[in-house]
Amino acid sequence: MKSRRFIRRRPKDIQMWIGASIVLFFVAIALLAPLLAPYDPLEVVIPRRLQAPSSDHWLGTDDLGRDNLSRILYGARVSLIVGVAATAIGAAIGTVLGIVAGYFGGVKDSIIMRFIDILLAFPGLLLALAIVTVLGSSTRNVILAVAIFAVPSFARIVRGSTLSVKKLEYIDAIRAIGAKDIRIIFVHVLPNILSPIIVQATLNVGGAIVTAAALSFLGVGTPPPTPEWGAMVDRGRAFLIQAPHMIYFPGLMIFLLVVGINMFGDGLRDYLEPKKTR
Repeated sequence: MKSRRFIRRRPKDIQMWIGASIVLFFVAIALLAPLLAPYDPLEVVIPRRLQAPSSDHWLGTDDLGRDNLSRILYGARVSLIVGVAATAIGAAIGTVLGIVAGYFGGVKDSIIMRFIDILLAFPGLLLALAIVTVLGSSTRNVILAVAIFAVPSFARIVRGSTLSVKKLEYIDAIRAIGAKDIRIIFVHVLPNILSPIIVQATLNVGGAIVTAAALSFLGVGTPPPTPEWGAMVDRGRAFLIQAPHMIYFPGLMIFLLVVGINMFGDGLRDYLEPKKTR
């Protein structure tokens, strides 16, 4: 029986490890960017502008003569920081709102969930675009906008999980012996709902990276000259025929990183929530 279950789960195991390997690769190049980058990513050298990939510039140069490989390596830092930071903030806020709504119910539940419904009424990218437009273009504001976009998904998942856990008999027993609500929430409820939070956080990082890249592509994300993959794709649009490598390589990096994160998150869900994936 165990051998059959192992064989049935093996493809997902392989998928998860492939995804984890891709993610670790991008984490490594982000951390080692100063050592791996052959040139200064901000160095402008007009005579070498729009050069095709060569032995001197493996991924070519952009319209200002900056080395694309160096900019892509440093751009991995921006994408990962935005994705992880925005997800962490969104998860923290959404978890607090979801637990309060699910555990206490009543008026608190109604107020919180109506607020979540208001956020869900706006298309995610449009909401993030509006926030960044009001606050101004900066990496910090991009993180804040993407985090707010992530709050509703975490709040709804945590609320549903909290409603299920608080109905268990041992929660009633703990409450009967005089345990305070704060202790019940943090010691008994939260540890039992960590699995869906972790899975959602893992999958949300990929969405956060895409959203941040879309904001930069629209010109309201991380401001230049900071290397950022979405901004690099946007800059390359004007030179699509003359220098297509300006778009292809940063676009490929976004694709590979997001696919790797989603593969890892999907496999992780099988381990942490096996009943939901049968």
